[in-house]
Amino acid sequence: MKRWRRLAALSLASVVLVACSGQRPVAVSEKSSDPTTPVVGGKLVYGLSADAAGFNPVTDQFAAQSYSMATTIIEPLVSVDVNGDWKPYLAESLTPNKKSDEWTITVRSGISFSDGTPLTGEVVKANLEAQKASPLNNAVLAPVSSFELVDPKTVKVKLKQPWVAFPYYLAAQIGMIVPPSSLKDPRGASQKPVGTGPFTFQEYVPDSRFVVAKNANYWRKGLPYLTQIEFRILPDSQTRAQTLEAGQLDAMGTSRDEDITKFGALKDAFTVQRSQGMAVAEYMFMLNTAVKPFDDIRVRRALAHAMDRKAVISTLRGGLTKEADGPWSKDSKWYAEGGGYPEYDLAKATALVKEVEAEKGPIKFEIISTPDPNTMQGIELAQDMWRKAGIEVTIKQADQADLINRAVTGNFAATVWTQFSSPDPDGEYIWMHKGYAGPVGSIALNFTRLKDDKLSQAFDVGRTSPDEATRKQAYATVQQRLRELVPYVFVDHLDTGAVIAKTTVHGIGEHVLPDGEKGLPMTGSPIPYHPFSGVWITQQ
Repeated sequence: MKRWRRLAALSLASVVLVACSGQRPVAVSEKSSDPTTPVVGGKLVYGLSADAAGFNPVTDQFAAQSYSMATTIIEPLVSVDVNGDWKPYLAESLTPNKKSDEWTITVRSGISFSDGTPLTGEVVKANLEAQKASPLNNAVLAPVSSFELVDPKTVKVKLKQPWVAFPYYLAAQIGMIVPPSSLKDPRGASQKPVGTGPFTFQEYVPDSRFVVAKNANYWRKGLPYLTQIEFRILPDSQTRAQTLEAGQLDAMGTSRDEDITKFGALKDAFTVQRSQGMAVAEYMFMLNTAVKPFDDIRVRRALAHAMDRKAVISTLRGGLTKEADGPWSKDSKWYAEGGGYPEYDLAKATALVKEVEAEKGPIKFEIISTPDPNTMQGIELAQDMWRKAGIEVTIKQADQADLINRAVTGNFAATVWTQFSSPDPDGEYIWMHKGYAGPVGSIALNFTRLKDDKLSQAFDVGRTSPDEATRKQAYATVQQRLRELVPYVFVDHLDTGAVIAKTTVHGIGEHVLPDGEKGLPMTGSPIPYHPFSGVWITQQ
């Protein structure tokens, strides 16, 4: 499922660098039988579940598939380490003032775009100003009052309020930096991206393939290892798996439990890397609380009571995942115990349905879904569960672009959805705060259109307070309100999101930041994305 969180620069999906004094040395050989020694050269063929809407971070909607392709070329100001903490990337440093209502960004020296243009503070300022002016992303940067160029390497960001998690937003789409030529020609940049990254654009055939070649002048010396990457667009999950098994792919992304089980058993031929922790998105049904029948909380709670999450997990996930009652899993430090989420209880669901029907008549609605067979299986299972409670559900298929547009404008009642993989809870602010819940027909990032004062106030506290204990209490309130109000019917934490590769492919899931620290290996949903600069392939 394509997630619009990346238009906001989370992600969360979400979503890698060295000091100019030099990265940690790595032994490299042209050919090697040692699986721990990276090999230079080779072409990687990588299967993706969908095409991108374009590759311009200022103008195009980014999803996990967009990041897989675009980040080989375009890099962000900030990265995220394995613990979920932000780290500078193209930026040398990001420093807040005491109130965190001002952030100073210092740009690394010695970095150039592949077209030869130097990376400077002025270029960074121009990018951030373009993002703030973009209809796609300007709502995310609403707290920003100005960008000021302090000196050739330094940009000061002035905010209207404290924002302790601001750097996380620069780790993805909003923080991805393109040269002035791309800002001047946004349409060209959408089809032929240019950046500071380890690879350069070579070819793009929409709905077929995206090809990048090694950037010989990449600023991280010794990287990348691969000579070329070809991303093949294979929307059908079963076809993608069959293509990998037939040897026509070297690696692919998947969220199917049968792929994880099947290829995981073939340890001599394949490796399986799965998302973990906050990088794992949640599988859910998203409800539009501004339209009938979901403007009635009783209907929303009826859907949740009728949803047998254990049955979904055993049927669709092979028992590999865990039930979700909110946007964060129990292994996260932000998870709050306390209950309150409607547990599976068909009798309660039926009683609520009868209560509403006595006042308003039969409950019926349309749910939209992408046509992928794996996704449709989940929709049909939910449809059957809700029918048992007395709710009439029809299914409408839509391609990903149409589904996203309908979510943004509120032109839907319910849809299957995966989201919430930001490394920090503030990453979910724009998706749930009442300030982003516009009326149906208008563009809004709060797709459920839920306007709740307590939930929004809690998000405000979490955004502005530097004290972790205060933030934890605030996000506990967020979880409590989501359990009570049910704008989402949560099902499970989708850690079946995985990258499966031949054993000849190395470096996936072993992301190392240029300063030697471990980086977040994978993020995004339902299929994760990961860096490609350190990926290498055994020559045969």
